[in-house]
Amino acid sequence: MEKPIKTLALYTTIYPGVEPYLQDWCRSVLEQTDQEYQLWIGLDTIGIAAVKEAMGADPKATWVLAVSGDTPAQIRQRALAQIAESCDGVVVVDSDDVLHPSRMAAARAALQTSDLAGCALRLVDQRGRDLGLTFGLPPQARPQDVLPRNNVFGLSNSAFRSELLRRCLPIPPNVRLVDWFLATKAWLYGARLAFDDVVRINYRQHDANMARVMPPFNRDQVIQDTELVRQHFQILRAAPTGNCMTDRLAGLERVAADVEAFHQHIILQPKQLERYVQALNTLEPAPLWWSCVAHPSLEQMWTSRRNRI
Repeated sequence: MEKPIKTLALYTTIYPGVEPYLQDWCRSVLEQTDQEYQLWIGLDTIGIAAVKEAMGADPKATWVLAVSGDTPAQIRQRALAQIAESCDGVVVVDSDDVLHPSRMAAARAALQTSDLAGCALRLVDQRGRDLGLTFGLPPQARPQDVLPRNNVFGLSNSAFRSELLRRCLPIPPNVRLVDWFLATKAWLYGARLAFDDVVRINYRQHDANMARVMPPFNRDQVIQDTELVRQHFQILRAAPTGNCMTDRLAGLERVAADVEAFHQHIILQPKQLERYVQALNTLEPAPLWWSCVAHPSLEQMWTSRRNRI
């Protein structure tokens, strides 16, 4: 029988730069219809007193402090490992976003029948104004149809059962795309994935976003994102693969090889890169994380060149 989700954690990481958004975030946390959760907060080079002052409140939280020299991945690893041992599940959110009142209740319900569950996001600007774009799955798609090429499970909109999270940990210290690393590991293990098409979070877009999903894309962004995606697949391919599904490991290798071909035939060729970016910006927006890298609709641009060599 499936273990019920009795103890549920809400986790976020706070770091310098998000202070202007913490009051809105804290208010949205306190307004959840489901208040039966434990609040955990990881602190990245910022102190508890400064966070409480920025929030204008003193939330009852378990604080996880960074150790000198910690990478962002190590801070999250330390917090998530503790949560996975003490709670049945965890909802992970960004500290600059705004949760809709139903977020925790919907996540708890989703985890009753799934191992990893995400929800749709409404994109807003730095001031919270609606940008008119919803982040979520393409029509008729399932989460397993998106992975491993792209990602819909962020540290802003995901919930894990602890049994799965323990299997996906540890997070290597050099991982920069922690959310995608964990989601891909879950996919490789054949975890039950679910995605709620109802918008339950306002997802703030600003210059500090590591993964931007709003077009138009520019040349520098595609170059930078491609390098991050290459690193992501290199780390995954070097990670232990015990108990992973064989067909999914093969799928991971195919996508990693495609990204390398894209890097060679598009990123390293300035004229081809310019053509690619122009073509990318004519497509209907697909607000999936990392969709600007080796977009499948444009694969003829690099596969045809590869086949000629």
